[in-house]
Amino acid sequence: MTRKAKVMKCADLLRMLNDYVDGDIDPGICKEFENHLATCNPCTIVVDNVRKTITLYREKSVFELPAPFQARLHAALREKGRSKRPGKPRR
Repeated sequence: MTRKAKVMKCADLLRMLNDYVDGDIDPGICKEFENHLATCNPCTIVVDNVRKTITLYREKSVFELPAPFQARLHAALREKGRSKRPGKPRR
């Protein structure tokens, strides 16, 4: 009788994602990870985004936001801050 290979679910992958990306995962589980990623596009996107985020963080690069975006972001943050303050009237 042959044993059925364990199939990793997305939730399993997400629970172990940090260890996988850091290379701190058991090689047997690593193979399950890779098998899952070979057939699951959403998980592949998540893993790729985590890797890219880590790479950007390690590079310590500074990215300038375009001025129009920066202005919209600051306005949205100011508005959000105003709405969070109890007892302060909104202008």
